[in-house]
Parts: sequence; structure tokens; C-alpha cells
Amino acid sequence: MRVTFMGESGRGVVGGAKPFMGARMLLCHSLLTVLLIAATASPFNNTRPGCPATCGDVSIPYPFGIGPDCSFPAPGFALSCNDTGNGVYKPFLADVEFINIDLLAAEARFYYPISWQCYNATYHNVSRRQWRLDFIGDPYRFSHYKNKFFVVGCETLAYLSGQNERDRYESGCVTVCNSSESLTNGSCSGIGCCQTSIPKGINYYDVIFDGNFNNSRALDFNPCSYALLAEADWFHFSTAYVTTSELNDTNGGRAPAVLDWAISSETCEVAKRNGTSYACHSEHSDCFNSANGPGYNCNCSRGYEGNPYLPDGCQDIDECALKYPCYGTCTNIPGDYNCTCPPGTNGDAKKGTCNPDQGSRSNPFSSVKLVIGIVASTSLALLLLLCIVVSMVYNRRKLMRIKEEYFRRHGGQLLLEEIKSKQGLAFKVFTKEELEQATNNFDKNRILGGGGHGTVYKGILNDNHAVAVKKSKVIDDHQKKEFGKEMVILSQINHKNVVKLLGCCLEVEVPMLVYEFVSNGTLFQLIHARNRTSHISLDTRLEIASQSAEALAYLHSSASPPILHGDVKSSNILLDDNYNAKVSDFGASMLVPKDETQFATLVQGTCGYLDPEYLQTCQLTDKSDVYSFGVVLLELLIRKKAVYFEGSREERSLSSSFLSAMKEDRLLQILDDHIKNEEDMELVQEVAELARRCLNVRGEDRPTMKEVADDLDQLRKFKQSSSYTENEISECYSIEKKAGIEIECGR
Repeated sequence: MRVTFMGESGRGVVGGAKPFMGARMLLCHSLLTVLLIAATASPFNNTRPGCPATCGDVSIPYPFGIGPDCSFPAPGFALSCNDTGNGVYKPFLADVEFINIDLLAAEARFYYPISWQCYNATYHNVSRRQWRLDFIGDPYRFSHYKNKFFVVGCETLAYLSGQNERDRYESGCVTVCNSSESLTNGSCSGIGCCQTSIPKGINYYDVIFDGNFNNSRALDFNPCSYALLAEADWFHFSTAYVTTSELNDTNGGRAPAVLDWAISSETCEVAKRNGTSYACHSEHSDCFNSANGPGYNCNCSRGYEGNPYLPDGCQDIDECALKYPCYGTCTNIPGDYNCTCPPGTNGDAKKGTCNPDQGSRSNPFSSVKLVIGIVASTSLALLLLLCIVVSMVYNRRKLMRIKEEYFRRHGGQLLLEEIKSKQGLAFKVFTKEELEQATNNFDKNRILGGGGHGTVYKGILNDNHAVAVKKSKVIDDHQKKEFGKEMVILSQINHKNVVKLLGCCLEVEVPMLVYEFVSNGTLFQLIHARNRTSHISLDTRLEIASQSAEALAYLHSSASPPILHGDVKSSNILLDDNYNAKVSDFGASMLVPKDETQFATLVQGTCGYLDPEYLQTCQLTDKSDVYSFGVVLLELLIRKKAVYFEGSREERSLSSSFLSAMKEDRLLQILDDHIKNEEDMELVQEVAELARRCLNVRGEDRPTMKEVADDLDQLRKFKQSSSYTENEISECYSIEKKAGIEIECGR
């Protein structure tokens, strides 16, 4: 083991600014060995025969020892007992004073010098004393559990540089403080004091003050700064540590720290193979691998105490002589004890449950007591069972009343009457239990998706028919009153590109909806899949866009009453196995009252798709769905999300980026690479122009959903027709030429 310091000094030192004379004396003391043997009464031997058991007031248990052949034959266990002055003896390992040694915990506490730096105002320089401690080759590791690295001062940065068996390590912390008033007793979080943990296995450390930091600006109240590896429970920050030399005056400029120690560098398994060097000599001892670096430790087996490193060092514990639990007759046995009930009783005497034997003559009324006990226990059990049954019946009836109230509140009776009156309506009112069974109690593994309105689960009905069950989060009071009526209207929607509503459950606080199951995920997943190399043809994109537009146009124009979707986005467009589109999620939908084209509402849309006009007026119109669909068209063309990140941090709006690109005539730069090289680039530009019109800020400047659907249908037909050339398409068709929309070109 090596203890060294690195010092820097100027031409002079401010008075009182050069602490730590006690530590210098400690380093210069003679290493004369003085054996101070104190005879102490002990129930077991803790040292080798003829070896001192203590040094001063510190016990020295084997494998440590003082003197020849008194310690384990390995470096680091032989200590010296030195006179520290006035006849006071302390144990040392070289220049390191040991405070105590713990066999059971395999720890040793020791004192170690505090590193310091002081600013000299007269000569404008800094004096330092920076300590390092090297236990490489010794059985010691600094305890990562009980030690921390502390730095005290102002404008101070100090490092702890160390290493373990495999790696080097460096850590540190910085302290700041503008005045002594900013300091707080007990707080070591960066103002006047900072702290950091150390890793496992460190057997060497070196303290380094960063020369770029010094406390010259705080000289009037903080002339010196300190750095120390110390026992965490010992260190309690005091403001006086910054403003005075109190920290350095404690224990002669030293701080206590904790070492973990172990035998050799072998594991228990390896060490046991070599009987001569194996350290667990007691017959009643166990071996444990060290938790902090290589090596192993020994402990006495359960029921024994003493020193496991000595032959016969672990002695049996007489549990009967100590306060071990026993409420009967205690008998000590090797490694344990027996505790039996007194004669005439039986049970567990260790727990105090000794009961009289049946038929014991000492208790003539035991049979009567037994009968009374059985009757009482049976009566109590029957009463408890009755209470459980009554409680179950009460709770069941209460639950039924709650379900009936929810059913009534959500318009369930009206819904049943409407279903009866409309023969052939394939709509079912499900019970809560049916949907719980279908979704396996809404198992997380059944989740298909979720959003602001709720979570969608895959369900399997009793007839093995797959469905999608939407469990909504909230519903407002107006929707509660009109829910049954709206369900009847929504259930009558019959369009191949609209997800079919199959039923609902009304006996819960927030009604649940049951839709047809669409198997191939969402358009969002198709466009924005992690594997962006997957190719999506222009034909497929046009087909999906056209079918989605037809579905929305149907909701706006053909449904009675008209329906506004309110949350059009790529994740609400489902795809079947043939990539046919189906518009879903009417959680934000609104039924438009007769003779009203717009009305105020608080629809929860999705960021990136929301109509800017709606954000200003809070009025949802059919043109709000047109705007959102325009963003979906951009996703199909550009293959970026509605809100995406440019680079790593800057958040961008897809619609804003697109409109800027159109204005600057650089559409080609932002298009998806897979359609940049399409032969029908003029057709792609037509789709982009349609998207631009959908994204007009003013709703009245946007086309209707019917016009969007018609335009996309014409574009799709032109793309599919192999007999048309690009020139013919250009001559015969343009979205801007409304008069030509329904004219077919000659073949």
C-alpha cells in the first residue's frame, strides 16, 4: 500500500491558510512496532495463540494481526501498533490508521488525510495538497455503498481519479457560492458543497483540483477548499466548513472512510480446492464471494458465532441462555435449540401456542370447552358466510340498478324501440359481460390502437366473429341524451368504404361501440412504417385516397342527417387485405341538424390535421373535414407525418412545409422518392394542386368533399387507363377545368 501527496506552494501563505500540520506529523511518525496487549474477557478466541487481541481500544481479529505469524499470510493483513503520543496506541497499515475492524461485515474503518487548496492573496497564487491512496495488490476496496466523494468550497472543481481490477475511473463535482449567506447547513447539492458516488471495486484513488477553478473571488469568506473521500454517514455539511478551517481541524485533518476487504482474489469455489490456503478454517463456517471486487469472506454458520478464520473459531450459540423465543422447555443443541411445550400441552412453544392435551386429567372440562369452541366456531363461520351471501346479493342488485340507470341515461329504451321498428336492422345491444369475454377483460395484448377519444380492442364473439371494440374515455351530457338515437342513425350507414357499426353497450358509464374488424392495420402504419424502403405504388395511393374521399363525401352528402367526421387522419383510415380503405372512428363525429350547415362545438381533433379556421371560430363545418383530408393527401404524396421533426429537434408542420414548397415551385424536392420518377408526374402535380386547394385557410375557398372525391376518381381512372398517353390526359383533363370533369376522352 502506498500513501503519497502532491503539493504546490507559492512564495508565501496567507496566515491561517495552510492547514493540516497534524497530517504532516502523521506521515512523518516512526513505524516502531509497540505491542499493547489488553486482556479482555471474551466467550471465544479471536486471535491466534500468543497474539495481541487489541491495540489500544481497537480489537484486532484474525485474519488481521500484530506481530510475526499473527496475521493471514497475504499482503495487507499485518498491522502495526504505534504510539500516537501521550501513550495512546493505535493500529496502522503503513501510514493509515485503522479505527475498527468488522469481521461479520468484512469492513475496516480508517482515517485518511483531507486534500486542500488555499488561495494566497498576497502572492496571488494557490497552495495545494492533493492526496492519493493506493491499495493495488492489497485486499482492500473502497466501499461504494458507504463512502462518497465530497468537495467543499466556492468556485471549486475537484476530481476523484481511481481504478479497479479492469478499468480506470474518473468523476468529480463542482461547487459555487456567491456569498456566505447562500450557504445552508446540511445541504450538499452544489452551493458550497457537492458530492458524488463511487463505483464498485475501486482500490486506488487520486484527488485532483482543477486549476481553472479557484476561490479567489470568494477569498473574503472562503480562503480554502477541500476534497475528501469519506464515510457518507459521518459527513454532515456545516457552513463553517466553508468560512473557517473547522473541517480540516477535525481529527487532525483527517476523515473516516470505509474499506471492504476480502481474502485473496479467488472465488469460494476455486479457494476450496486448495485446502492449505483456504481461509475459512472453522468447521462451522461458510464461504461467501465478495460483493465488491474479487476475493471471498468467511462467516460462522447459522447457530454459531465467533471467528470463522480460526480452527474451532465458530462456537455454538447457547440460545437457551439468551433471549431467544421459547415459551416452554428450552434445550440447546449444536447450531440450534429445541423448544417443547410443558407436559400435558402441545403446540408450538416458540410461538407461545401451547394448548392443553385432549382428555388431560388436569382439565376435566376440556371436552366441554372443545364442544363450546366447535359450536362457536361453526356459528361464527355460518354468520360470516351469511354476511358474504347478503353482501353479494346486495352488490349484485346495486350493480344491476347502476347498469339500468346507465342504459336509461344513454337512451337505451329508445334504441331498442328503434331497432324493433326497423326490421332487418343488423344492430345489437351488447352486455358488458359479453364484451369483457370477447376482449379477455380488455387485455392489453388485444389493443389495436388508441387516441384522444379512447382505446380500441380486438374482440372475438361467441360465434368466432372478429370485431373491434372501442372503449371511449368521455362523453358529454348532450351526447348521453342523444346517444341511442345517434346509434340508430350511424348503424344505418352502409358504404363499402365506411367501417360498419355493429352494435354498442349502454350499461356502462361511457358507452362502448362495436365495429367490424378490419385486418390490415391503418393507413398511418402503411405510410410511416419503420421500414421506409417498402414501395407504395402511385396506383395504390390514388386508390386509397379516392376510396377515403368517397366515404367522407357519402357521410357529408348521402347520410341522413349528414355526418361530419371531425377527426380525419391517416390513423382513422383502415385497410383490408386488398388495401381497400375504410374510414373509421366516429368518436368525434357530429350529426348535422336539419337546415344547418355549421354549428359550434368543441371537437377534439388531432394536432397537424386541425382546420385553422376552426381554431379561430370553434365552428366545425364540412370544410373542416376537407382540410384534414388535404393533410392525408400530403402524407400519401410526401410520406411524412402531419407534424414531423426536421433533423433532430425542429418540429415542422407538413401542411406549412408543403404550401411553402408549392409557392416556391419546388414540389419535386419534397415528394416521396418512390413517386418522383413516375411517368405521370403531371398527374402527381394535379393531386398536389388538389391538396393545396383543400388546405386553403378560408373554408369557403376549399372544394366540397364531393368535389374532392369526383376529382380523385377521375385521376384514378386516367391512371388506370393504359390507352391514354400523357398528352391525351393533359389535353382532355384538368382538375381546374370543371367543365371537363365529366367528359371522357376518345379512345
